[in-house]
Amino acid sequence: MNTTKLKVVLICLVFFSKLVIIGQELPPVNVFTTKQYGAEKQNWAISQAENKFIYVANNKGLLEYNGANWQLYETPNETIMRSVRVVGDNIFTGFYMDFGFWKKNNFGSLEYTSIVKNKNIKMLEDEHVWNILELDGWVLFKSLERIYLYNLETNVIKIINADNKITKISKIDDVIYFQELNKGIFKIENGIPKLISENKILKENIVVEIFKKEDTLLFLTQKKGFFFLRENRVVNWVTPSDANILNKTIYSAKQLKNKDFVLGTISDGIIYLNNNGEINYKINHVSGLSNNTVLSVFEDIDDNIWLGLDNGINTINNTSPLKISSNKNHFLGTVYTSIVFDNTLYLGTNQGLFFQKMDTDMPFKLIENTEGQVWNLIQIDNSLFCGHDSGIFIIDKEKANKISNIQGVWDVKKLNETTLILGSYDGLYVLTRAFNNWKIANKIKGFTNSSRYFVIEDKFKIFVNHEYKGIFKLTIDKNYQNVINISKEESIKRGTATSLIKYKQDIFYASKKGIFKYNKPKDTFVIDTIYSKLISNENFSSARLIYNAVNDKLWSFSKQDVKFLTSGKLSSKPIIKSIPISESSPKGATGFENIIHFKNKKQLIGTSDGYITLDLNKIKEPKDFIIGINKINSFKLGQPKNRINLSQKIEFENKENNIEFSYSVTNYNKILTSKYQYQLLGQKKQWSIPSESNSILFENISYGDYTFKVRGIVGNKLSTNEAVFSFRIHKPWYLSNFMVTIYVLLYLLLFYLIHNITKRYYRRQREKLLENAKKELDIKELESSQKIIKLNNDKLRSDIESKNRELASSTMSIIKKNEFLNTIKTELIKGGEMNIVKVVRIIDKDLNNTDDWAMFQEAFNNADKKFLKKVKSKHPELTPNDLRLCAYLRLNLSSKEIAPLLNISPRSVEVKRYRLRKKMGLPHDSNLTNYILEI
Repeated sequence: MNTTKLKVVLICLVFFSKLVIIGQELPPVNVFTTKQYGAEKQNWAISQAENKFIYVANNKGLLEYNGANWQLYETPNETIMRSVRVVGDNIFTGFYMDFGFWKKNNFGSLEYTSIVKNKNIKMLEDEHVWNILELDGWVLFKSLERIYLYNLETNVIKIINADNKITKISKIDDVIYFQELNKGIFKIENGIPKLISENKILKENIVVEIFKKEDTLLFLTQKKGFFFLRENRVVNWVTPSDANILNKTIYSAKQLKNKDFVLGTISDGIIYLNNNGEINYKINHVSGLSNNTVLSVFEDIDDNIWLGLDNGINTINNTSPLKISSNKNHFLGTVYTSIVFDNTLYLGTNQGLFFQKMDTDMPFKLIENTEGQVWNLIQIDNSLFCGHDSGIFIIDKEKANKISNIQGVWDVKKLNETTLILGSYDGLYVLTRAFNNWKIANKIKGFTNSSRYFVIEDKFKIFVNHEYKGIFKLTIDKNYQNVINISKEESIKRGTATSLIKYKQDIFYASKKGIFKYNKPKDTFVIDTIYSKLISNENFSSARLIYNAVNDKLWSFSKQDVKFLTSGKLSSKPIIKSIPISESSPKGATGFENIIHFKNKKQLIGTSDGYITLDLNKIKEPKDFIIGINKINSFKLGQPKNRINLSQKIEFENKENNIEFSYSVTNYNKILTSKYQYQLLGQKKQWSIPSESNSILFENISYGDYTFKVRGIVGNKLSTNEAVFSFRIHKPWYLSNFMVTIYVLLYLLLFYLIHNITKRYYRRQREKLLENAKKELDIKELESSQKIIKLNNDKLRSDIESKNRELASSTMSIIKKNEFLNTIKTELIKGGEMNIVKVVRIIDKDLNNTDDWAMFQEAFNNADKKFLKKVKSKHPELTPNDLRLCAYLRLNLSSKEIAPLLNISPRSVEVKRYRLRKKMGLPHDSNLTNYILEI
């Protein structure tokens, strides 16, 4: 091939490579800065353990990443760590004048063991270990001058010395190859290097990496490109990417599991080649990398590409269904709408309408006169309409023809072949077509509300959704001039971020409360439980619905996913699928989300900074993953934290009741958010609310047995396991069994003492009460005795007085009788008949003396008190003589005994008794004496 042809080929290759690069969509890139991982800028090597933890050789030491946190283990001799390789449970590292391995202890921390010191290896002056490989139970450590072989079982060390610089060592199909400058390519057999090629190209050019392609060794040089080694001949592999590769300095490279290649350059980021050597994409600092110098490339278990950079660490989610546009320098603004029309991609943004020819290298260009806010792009028949803040346009390739100056056009819908309905800031308008030209015919009068969402329900009925006012039902006259009737839909509540859409002849209203379907017979909206699954309650951002007729999908958006509904293949029941997208991923303006079918099964989603593409072919269920507890700390208040053994149940002192758990899942996918739920059995049984925080601190836990459980959630999928840790918090010393026994004994003793004291107290109280009662009784008895004595004295005094009166009366009676007798005596002494008559008269007078009766009455009252009063009160008609007879009868005297007392005959007494009986009204057969005795 002559020089001219070679130049033409190179120019074509350069053009082709630019064609691929310009306008490319790139996979998500996760950027880790020095501030995030807490170490130096340069990162020389990357490896991964079986538990998916990532290990990075950094200038300051070994970095460990568990999916949530970075942990730095500084290099033991404080030098730059150049290499790392995980083999089983050991993390082998190499650095200045030393190499060895790290292993986790029971506390979850790495501990270092130096092979150099254990085996007393004398390394060369200023020797660095740059690469580490493993093969058949041997670990190989490569410096620039030597290769150390370390047997994992026997700990035997073998050393391969080189005369020149060893640039690269690689493992291909369980064979170790390395390059020694100025000598060529060697392979190691039975611990001995064997030269396989001393071709000049492979002797004089630094080999960056060795691959296998088409059962042949493929060498990537630093500046000369790819070369095959075929039958001891070195043949250049001419690829479509040579123009880009040959003018770059390649520092690192990796052949992926899918046989593609990733090349890390010194000054232009990475170049991703497919298996045929074509450039799929290129990422540098401008398009997303944190630095253009790629020191190491690594592919993890989940096909993510890790880059150790001169400044930072990046992860490329190579198999992600999402790709991000890299045309940030070609257009500005938030994408509100997009469409593929006439093999051209149009993007409507807040800066204007941009276009780009499909499958070309042309950048996006602004269509003249469309500067400003573009709201919508609508294809009707063979015309493309652009709803704009300044009016309505028809787009013809690269030109925008303005139809009208109506301010703010939201949408345009077809009524019939010659009539369109236009929704604007101030209501509805009619567009008509005449001679293939569209023009504004008139405004539909009678309705002036903003009409962003409207649906033509039938020929003369239009529904308009206003998010602040609700749904209006408009009835239009047959000429589409006036609104003849307006009614508000009362079955649903208005709300922000709502939408109204016609989907397969049905009208749907979407809000935060769900999706409502219009029931035409009842003229109302009814909640649809199946369609409502498109709206996420927990992660709600907008109720915007978009129907894509090309692939028959109804789309919705939330903070953490994109959902679509499609018809079932075997039934009429629709199917809803969710595509998890993290909150940190690019998104569109809330309420103005937009998505279109792009090409193949790719969807284009407008964002606030360009667009992303979603490849439905690459959507897969998230892989199974596990969660692990990485670290547990306990501490007393105000004291340093203590690391806890993770391998066994721990018992904590009561004061160490502040316990912190750190856990993680190894999710390195940028578009999937990792969340965690935990529960502490013994304190509460419910799982916590999902949170992105990967640690939890429990403070002041009371004594008892506990089991901590945690599980991960990635892309709405739960981890296959629950990480568990059981522990016990001892009782405080004052609640220990010994102290409880003491408390019981003290209680019993106290109870006994209190019982005795109380018993003694109450005994004394009882004795005192008895004594007081006795005293009171004695006093009462004394008082009673005194009263009795007084009464007796009074009675005696009364008796004495009575006796005295009786004595006095008797004395006076005697005196009178004596006087009477003396008078009789005197008269008898005088003699004569006249004196006898006088004596008789004196005797009669004495017999009729009432004083004797008065004295008898008083004595009788003393003997039988109140008798005479009772008889008198009972028989008031009785005379004193009757009362005297009653008194004598009371004494139970006979008539014969009463007669002398009354100075009458017994017969007269009987008469008196008869009269008394009559006065008392006694029956004939009753006994008068008995009656008087009973009174």
